[in-house]
Parts: sequence; C-alpha cells; structure tokens
Amino acid sequence: MTCRLANTLKKYGIQKGDRVAVYMPVSPLAVAAMLACARIGAVHTVVFAGFSAEALAGRINDSECKAVITYNQGIRGGRIIELKKTVDEAVKNCPSVKRVFVAQRTDNTVHMGDLDIPLNEEMAREAPVCAPESMDSEDMLFMLYTSGSTGKPKGIVHTQAGYLLYAALTHKYVFDYQQGDIFGCVADIGWITGHSYVVYGPLCNGATSVLFESTPTYPDPGRYWETVQRLQINQFYGAPTAIRLLLKYGDQWVKKYDRSSLKTLGSVGEPINHEAWQWFHKVVGDSKCTLVDTWWQTETGGICIAPRPSEEGAEIIPAMAMRPFFGIVPVLMDENGKVIEGNDVSGALCIAQPWPGMARTIYRDNQRFVDAYFKTYPGYYFTGDSAYRTKEGYYQITGRMDDVINVSGHRLGTAEIEDAMDEHPAVPETAVIGYPHEIKGEGAFAFVVLKDDTVQTEHVKQELKAIVASKIAKYAVPDHVLVVKRLPKTRSGKIMRRLLKKIIADEGSNLGDITTLEDPSVITEILDAYQKYKSEQRTS
Repeated sequence: MTCRLANTLKKYGIQKGDRVAVYMPVSPLAVAAMLACARIGAVHTVVFAGFSAEALAGRINDSECKAVITYNQGIRGGRIIELKKTVDEAVKNCPSVKRVFVAQRTDNTVHMGDLDIPLNEEMAREAPVCAPESMDSEDMLFMLYTSGSTGKPKGIVHTQAGYLLYAALTHKYVFDYQQGDIFGCVADIGWITGHSYVVYGPLCNGATSVLFESTPTYPDPGRYWETVQRLQINQFYGAPTAIRLLLKYGDQWVKKYDRSSLKTLGSVGEPINHEAWQWFHKVVGDSKCTLVDTWWQTETGGICIAPRPSEEGAEIIPAMAMRPFFGIVPVLMDENGKVIEGNDVSGALCIAQPWPGMARTIYRDNQRFVDAYFKTYPGYYFTGDSAYRTKEGYYQITGRMDDVINVSGHRLGTAEIEDAMDEHPAVPETAVIGYPHEIKGEGAFAFVVLKDDTVQTEHVKQELKAIVASKIAKYAVPDHVLVVKRLPKTRSGKIMRRLLKKIIADEGSNLGDITTLEDPSVITEILDAYQKYKSEQRTS
C-alpha cells in the first residue's frame, strides 16, 4: 500500500523535499500516506482532520505544500465528516497546491475538480514496489504544527535519524514493549503522539500497532475496553481527558470486558489528576498493570520524563512523570536564570543537553525557534512548563508558564482564540484564559469587550463561538463568554490575565499586587459582571 501510494505521488510530480499535507483521520491509508512521503523523501505535514478549512489553508500555505492527501469523507462517532468539502474550501486559497489526492472512506460520491485525483484507482495501477530514497540523517522527515503563545501556529521540524531512533527507543523502554505485543495507542495521527507512538516508534520496533478511528464513547463508553479484549492489547496509551470522561460513566463499562491482556497503561497529553490515575490503575488495570504518566512535547519528538525505564520493580508515585529518559538532563531554573540545586524545589523546567528526538527548527522561522526555546535560559532548552522536584528527586510537571492552555490534551494558544474573536466587528478586544474543567482538564474562558452601541449581546456571543469554530476548530470554542466594559490593563497597556484567572477562581479578595493596574476600579466591575453571570448560569 505504501509503495503503490509512493509511486502515485512520484507519477504526479512529488519529489524529494516537497511538502505534502495529509488531512485524514486515523486509518491504514493515512499511515501509508505518511510512510509513502517518507519513502520518496517528501515531507509530510499531517493536519488533524477536525481542523477548519481556514486552519488547514494556513498550514498548507505556511509550509507551501505541493499536494494534499485526503478522503472523500470521514466517519467519527457515527457521524459523517465532509473532509473533501473542507479541503476544497481551503485549497481555493492555496496557490502552491498542484494536486489533491482523494481516497474513498465511504461509498458516497463527492465533487471532483481539476486538481483532484482519485487515489484508490491510481494506486491500483501502480507497481507494489518503490525503491526508498536515500536520505541524510538531518534531512527533514516531517513538520507538525503546534500552538504557541502568539496567535500563529508554528511548524515544528523533525529530521530523519535522531527522531526515529528516539521514537523507537522510548517506545521500547517506557512501555516495556516485547516482540509480539499488540501496542494500542489511541491518539490521532494529527498530533505528535500519533506520529511517534502509533506510527514511527512501534513500526520501527516491528510492533503491531492499533489504529483507533472512533471516539471513547461511541457506540458506548465501553469502546476502548471492548477493543482491548477483541484485539488482546498489551499496552494501552491514552489521554487523561478520555479517562476522566469514562470514569463518569462508572466501572460497569470497564468490567464488562476482559482486560487481562494488558501489561502497561500510559497517560499522555496533559498532567493526569489523582482521581483519574487511581481509576485507570485500579479499575482499568485491576491494580496489576504498570501505569506510566509520560511527559513530553511536539518539540521533544518522544517521551522525556516517565516512571519507566527504571530498576526492576522501582516505585511509581501516582500522577507523576518522575524519571528522565536516557540522555535527558532536566534542570529547574529560578526567575533570575540560575539553576536551582537540591530537592523539594520548584522552577521553570529546562533540559540541559541535546537529545536525538529534539525539533531542529520552526519551518522558515528559525529566529522564532531560538526565541521560543533557547533565549529565556541561554544554554538550555526551555520547555514552557514549570515543575516540582520532590524530596526523592523525582519530577512532577505543574503546568504551563505562558499563555497556552491544554484543552482535552490539545495545546491551544489563548492568543489564537483572541485573534479569531477580535475579527468580529462589534468586538474591540478580548482576553482568553484557561480555567480548570473536570473533563477537559482546562477549558477556555473569554472576557469580551463590546462596542457601546451593541444591542444583541447574546447574538454576538453565539457569533463569536461560531467564528472560533470556523477559524480554528470546535474544541477551541470557549465554554464561557463574559461581556465586560473593559479589561484590566497595566499602564503600558498589557492585559493582566493573572487577575482574570483569580476572579474566576473566586479569589477576588486575594488579588496580590495590583499597583501596576491603570485603574483598579475595573476589578470591581469585572467581579460584579462575573457574579451576575454565575447566578444567571445557576438559574438557567
């Protein structure tokens, strides 16, 4: 399948170094599309199939993709998703795209235009062998876009040899993968977890890798565990947000299925809370499985801190990543950029020496790469996270240090949401912050200033939510939109998001230093608006 797809790409002029966008849900053909690009030396950039046309176009244009590979439609949770329609809308604004390869996931016909090539038919005509392109160890393998603290997503670049080595080694040692195991990572290929632990790591180790196209609750909340029983999965790697969701449905959906094949459970995407950890360990794993809470990033290429590998039977502390992987040297830094020595301390998490899986640059913006990761603490890679080192010397990740929130394991810059909402003609400015959400981990809370002559406030709120869905994706839509007269700003005009966080955490009486606020009375205004909003929420 990979070779036929690779030959099809070559036939239509895709060459070594060309970028190809893959806009497909998890499926064998989507994996073949990634591997076909790798085989001919093209650079794949997978775009999560839940992204809007505008978000897709932005990524295609930034990376100057020559082709897009997609399906006629997708199926998710029993619903049909119009992938081709989204691609058509995106490609109208993408001059670099010369071809759109359209595979069939359903039997429905979709509009086919001048750029469009029916992929299945073309592949059937091609030879099932394709000699792999010879690549340098530092040639680009893929790009993957991720959110930063500014509005524009950045194309993180991973190269050939180091990335593959790191994905393979972490897969083998963190999960104790043994030859013949069935490895079940239920992440989407649109995220780095799907790249490293659905595709590259397991396949490099000769593992059988499970592709999960559905959702945790379709057709019912037993879906994961039914899959574990049916496929005899040995390692199960998923996100805390899904575990928190399933926990709410009770234990019966888990206990209905035989999970005795499981040896290792893994958690990825955000810090896991204690309740979810305990449920995952005791109910899903019958208290018999090793549970690894893994910390890493799109930029690190693979797992950097996790409870395993370690000495045989070494302790695992719930909800903690604990131990750095081979070659990872974590350090904690204070506000003055000095390394914090000793244990029982907190600081900014940095990594002190390079490792094979690390990102090499941000595509076409190396300065941004240097500024984002290497400037804050010269000589160190700055993760953007803060961490606590326990008395025993283990690491616990405590959260982000910048304006980035984690919604259901998806990293989202609050600036991206603000940029989208600021385009509404009735909205001069907005401030978006994260707040604790019992299922999603974090949710987005938007404070919105409207023009004085705005009458239909509720109508504008709905429009704002629709704008965010169409510019970014549905998961980015704020759960709460609060209209305020103005935002708390410093004299230099910087929005003090810290104060907004305190207000919605009901710490309005404990705001700390507000001397830099241009006009402290703004706080009372926002507090009043928030209290009113809360009581309205209760009554509705």
